[in-house]
Order: sequence, then structure tokens, then C-alpha cells
Amino acid sequence: MASRFHSDRKLFKWPAGVAPARPLITLLTDFGSRDSFVASMKGVILSIHSEVRIVDLSHQIVPHGIEEAAYVIASCHQYFEDGTIHVVVVDPGVGSARRSLLVTTSRQYFLAPDNGLLTRVLWNERHAEVRQIENVLYRLPSEGATFDGRDLFSPAAAWLAMGEPTSSFGRVIDDPVLLPLAFPITQDGMLIGQIEYVDRFGNLITNITAANVREWSETAGQPHPEIHVGTCIIQGLVTSYSQGKLDSPAALINSSGKLEIFVDQQSAARHLQIGVGEEVRLC
Repeated sequence: MASRFHSDRKLFKWPAGVAPARPLITLLTDFGSRDSFVASMKGVILSIHSEVRIVDLSHQIVPHGIEEAAYVIASCHQYFEDGTIHVVVVDPGVGSARRSLLVTTSRQYFLAPDNGLLTRVLWNERHAEVRQIENVLYRLPSEGATFDGRDLFSPAAAWLAMGEPTSSFGRVIDDPVLLPLAFPITQDGMLIGQIEYVDRFGNLITNITAANVREWSETAGQPHPEIHVGTCIIQGLVTSYSQGKLDSPAALINSSGKLEIFVDQQSAARHLQIGVGEEVRLC
């Protein structure tokens, strides 16, 4: 059976099979900045390819926050140049039988443990190639098995940046672990979605898109919907944070095209005492 995630016609490849002199590698982890984890990863990468550029997406993912990291990588990878290599390490199963993945999409590469981190990327890239990293030549020798970020994903990313072909890393697979994703539904005349992310400002970002809102508004004849979240009812949408109030929630379409609930200069999550998974209804 052909892999759902594999199509040779649409995969990114370095021009003429040669990597650029200064390829770009990004890092997204839950390691924080206190310990030596991130520095060790960078040291391994630079010891293999001293000219590579490294960008820290974030190291402040909540510990073991696979769903949070999946949201973050899917939200920003498209803004990087073609050929960017994204290393995503949130890995509570490190050292177990869980697989390690190299994913090639139409524009970029992704290396991550096979625990659902790349769910949203794969959902948007149906023709991606997914390989299990099996070649021991890309792994550093280590006494323990607790740090694949340093011992596997970093050297693999560096060698990929050197121009190693993806076929040398391991076999193509068609069954990567995928997290369940929730999508808005229309029910009893309402558009029903949920909070899928809370940013550092406490803004509540939903899975309801601007297109969902437009389509529902036209069908329901509601150009200014009531937005129900928790015990709060928000009347209509504003277009900027400054149009909100300091003491009550408001809603807008954010720059990612998602319905977002906020309190001006305050945390909506704290104000409403709600978080990821809370239902949001447009009536």
C-alpha cells in the first residue's frame, strides 16, 4: 500500500543535491535555559557543520508538552526559508521503543520523536515523506539513552545540512503517531470550537478560523455573533487589542487567522479561569 505521507513529486530536495553553504537549523524543545541541554545540542551541530545557522524557536514549552509543541511548530515553520531543518524535541518517551523520525515536506525537513509532535505539520502536508531514523552512523555514542536531542537529532540534523540524502537515514514508514485534532462543527445553528492554545499573554486562541466565522455568519445571518466561552458572553468582534477593555473579555481574528479571546493588557485565561480544551460557541 502506498504511504499516505509519501509522494516523490512534491518533496523538497537541495538544488542538484547539494546543501547550501549556510543552511538553517531551528530548535524547539521543552529544555528551558537553565541546564546544558540546548548548549550541548548546538555544540554537536556546530562540531559537524561549523557554518550552519541555528535559530531557537523556543525552549520554554511546558515540560512534556507534546500538544503545545505541535501547535508551535505548525504555527511558525512556514515563515522560514526553503530547506530549513526543524529539530523538535519534546520527548517523554526517550530511551523507549518509540521511533525517531525524519520528515521531508514540499519545502522543509523536520526531525522529531514519533510521539505526535508533527501531527499538524503532517495534516497540512499530506504528501510528506516520513522516514524512521535507523542509521547508527548518525548517532553519537553515549553511556545512557536519555538524551536523543543531543545524541541523535542534533547530529542527524547537522549531517542532513551537510547534504546527506534522506534515503541514508532509514526506511520510509506510513504509520507515524498522530494526535487527535479537534475541528469546529456546526450544531443547532451554532458554530462550536474550542481553545487550542494559550499564549504567554494569556490570550485564548481557538481552532475557529476566520473562514469558519465568515461561512457561519453568512449561513446563520449573524454578522455580529455572540461568542460564548465559560460563563462569559462576548458581543461581536473587534479588530485590535486596543479596542478591548481592561476588565472584560473581547474577541478578534488574530494574525494567524484564528478567533482569539483576550482582555486588554491582562490574561484572559486567568480572568476567565479557563484554558486549552474549553468549548467556544458562536450563536
